[in-house]
Amino acid sequence: MRFHSKPIDEHAEVPLADEGYFEDLTTRWDARRTGARTAAAEGNACYILSVVRGRSFTAEAQLEEIKGLVEAQGDRIVGSESQRLHETDPRTFIGSGIAARVADAAAACGADMLVLDAELTPSQTRNLEDAVGLPICDREAVILNVFERHATTPRSRIQVEIAHLQYLRPRLRGIGLNMDQQAGGVMGSRGAGDTASELFARRMDGRLAELRRRLTRLEVSGRTQRQRRSNCARMVLVGYTNAGKTSLMNALTAADLSVRDRPFETLDTTSRCLSRHGGDVLLSDTVGFIRDLPERLYASFETTLAEVVEASLLVVVLDVSDPEYEQHLRATDVVLERLGSGDVPRFVVFNKADRCASLDREVLRRVAGNAPFGVVSTRGTRSVAKLRKRLLCVARARHRTREVFVPYTHAALTARIYAHCRVLRVTAVETGTQFVIEGHPRVVDDIASAAKRRTP
Repeated sequence: MRFHSKPIDEHAEVPLADEGYFEDLTTRWDARRTGARTAAAEGNACYILSVVRGRSFTAEAQLEEIKGLVEAQGDRIVGSESQRLHETDPRTFIGSGIAARVADAAAACGADMLVLDAELTPSQTRNLEDAVGLPICDREAVILNVFERHATTPRSRIQVEIAHLQYLRPRLRGIGLNMDQQAGGVMGSRGAGDTASELFARRMDGRLAELRRRLTRLEVSGRTQRQRRSNCARMVLVGYTNAGKTSLMNALTAADLSVRDRPFETLDTTSRCLSRHGGDVLLSDTVGFIRDLPERLYASFETTLAEVVEASLLVVVLDVSDPEYEQHLRATDVVLERLGSGDVPRFVVFNKADRCASLDREVLRRVAGNAPFGVVSTRGTRSVAKLRKRLLCVARARHRTREVFVPYTHAALTARIYAHCRVLRVTAVETGTQFVIEGHPRVVDDIASAAKRRTP
């Protein structure tokens, strides 16, 4: 789909800035809108430029991380390098000298796209594309592409599409010179009309409004589910992407969730009962974190991340075999502070201990700070069982124990006890059953009140 006011022959002297990029954009957007799935047989040949600005992560770690993200979005890597920047250029972010050198290196590798490990403004993207002569994909676009490939449920697809459209919306203007050609008109009879970019932006605004309405309807069911879980101790697994949260979830709860080794494999929150007898403790697995998480993803995934905000205990999972695991913890803390969950009690789990020759518990204690911690390998059943027992003890620390009597005629109340409480002792008498139960204070009090009303 080309947007022209006149035949293309009359614009022969004007180069097309998009070189088919806008057609690709509209095709992909229409495919997402209609639910179709399109994928190229072979991804782009990418040259990666990792920009190092702070000291929180080493240059090697940053480069390996962006490589993993590019591979996760389905592209090939033909070359890469790291570049330390002390200050950024407001026009091209990296400056004209670095841009010229990177352009030569990318051309020598046969790259057809430059991936920059930094967030660019729309104007910086356009200026850098002009300087390098290649399409530019910044860090936010890479993360959004990975999210798009891994979104499988209706909620996650809507959330990802909203974030993607918000990213593309300010980048429409000037994608191609042909996009800004206005419709012809006789002077004095009618105006020049809207440009093609304005018409497409209007379509995107309509689509965004429709997606937000659909997401609002899904949020109602999400709030209902969370309200039902409010009577339980709710623990949420959080941590850096690929720290092994889903593998730990499967080991602790005997779930069968996908554990493929790729960034952001899990986008939707999944909850399972941690206690084998009684649903008084729930464990949830949610989306992984990453450094410099795009701001617009916080708003798009508000309902998903609500599990983190409302948790009674955060189980922070760290890949202790990764040399950068302390930096991963700092990046996780930044996200938790941004979500308003910095004060929620936490339990630190040092995962993948089987990959380490030895571990210094004093170092682990320092990293965990004042929080309790555990060391585990999901391949070791003994360490998993020990961790489950400790988590249950921490989760049940605020539980209340009560003794209640339930007549045999009130089977529904008995079922509620077994569903939401931990039964410590059962004694059968002539007219009913005497229970000693442990559970959430509100649940235990409600059951005790209901049992008292039903006792003759």
